[in-house]
Amino acid sequence: MARKSLCFLLLSGLLGYYLYIPLPDNMEEKMTVMLLAGTFRTLGHMAYIAELFGMKHYMEVLMLLTVMEKTEPTSDENISVIDTSFSNVPVRLYIPKRASDAQKRAVIYIHGGGWCVGSATMKPYDLLSRNTAQQLDAVIVSIDYRLAPKFRFPAQNDDVYAVAKFFLNKDVLDKYSVDPNRVAIAGDSAGGHLSAAIAQQLLNDPEVKVKLKIQALIYPALQAIDLNTPSYKDNADMPILSKHLMIHFWNEYITPDRTLGEAMWYNQHIPSEAADIYKFVNWSTLLPNNLKNQHVYSNPDSASSDFIKKYPAILDTRVCPLLSKDNELKGLPKTYLITSMYDVLRDDGFMYAERLRKAGVEVEHAHYDNTIHGVLLFNVWPLDLKIAHHIQNNYMRWLNDNL
Repeated sequence: MARKSLCFLLLSGLLGYYLYIPLPDNMEEKMTVMLLAGTFRTLGHMAYIAELFGMKHYMEVLMLLTVMEKTEPTSDENISVIDTSFSNVPVRLYIPKRASDAQKRAVIYIHGGGWCVGSATMKPYDLLSRNTAQQLDAVIVSIDYRLAPKFRFPAQNDDVYAVAKFFLNKDVLDKYSVDPNRVAIAGDSAGGHLSAAIAQQLLNDPEVKVKLKIQALIYPALQAIDLNTPSYKDNADMPILSKHLMIHFWNEYITPDRTLGEAMWYNQHIPSEAADIYKFVNWSTLLPNNLKNQHVYSNPDSASSDFIKKYPAILDTRVCPLLSKDNELKGLPKTYLITSMYDVLRDDGFMYAERLRKAGVEVEHAHYDNTIHGVLLFNVWPLDLKIAHHIQNNYMRWLNDNL
């Protein structure tokens, strides 16, 4: 009996040690966040071991969560849900059944997952799209774009742009009874990145006559130039999205060569001749004082000239929307931007909000100082956070008021 008790105590101690991580005092629902962190950390360790022994690619193991969360297109009395394709890209459509003579609103939604994992068919995304369709009486186009490492940039961007351009055709909008003056684009994390990039591209495409009315960017990744911002430093080991994992995502999105990720880790991936781009991501001039947190700004260390020739995507505005010039931001649609305090991507959102405002774009910035990256997805049991529902309700309210 004593031996069993000792074994139980040891196992409990090990489990507690593995699950426990120190969290900020104001973090919401700490126990659930710790459980989330432990789940993702376990999956990350499995991925590392599988890749180390040549069993599977790291991202293939992370995709297990996507597969486990997969849902079938299930219609109900309020919403028709259909899996189809637009311009040869898979999409999941949510079409309200409510009878009305008036044209409907529409949201083009892009899921997150570091351009490597995730799917429009995952239960949290399915629930979000279903709720949006029902509450707004809107058509939702949720895009299943190609993923890295099998497909790298610009495949993800090309897929999303093809869908957006197809859907914004007046004949297609008429088919789904959508008002061409009431179309939004939205996305979270990597999906927020793609939303921002696509909104910029659509703005200057003469072939697209229908323009987006609004954009909603949910904790987006917007630059890969400076990975030593205060949020990357302060939140390097925060749950769900660490600095290490974010750099891994950036690396896989752009190239299979891990040299890029190694250079990104030390902020040594931009050559001195490209130093003029730093002004677009200079957090010392774009962040509020309370986020600088006694950090001192310095330009990233210079890389060799050959480095950027090898990875030219780094300077592409489709990869780094924050690199767009001020005059290229003018005319972008009214923007809703969500950031979380304990998120490596927090400062990307703050910098973009500031630059958009300077360019004359109307911005509503919803910052949550008590939560982590990816929080909007934790809306289903057992990994269910109250703050996720709060953030989602505010997001829905803004869409309803502005679309």
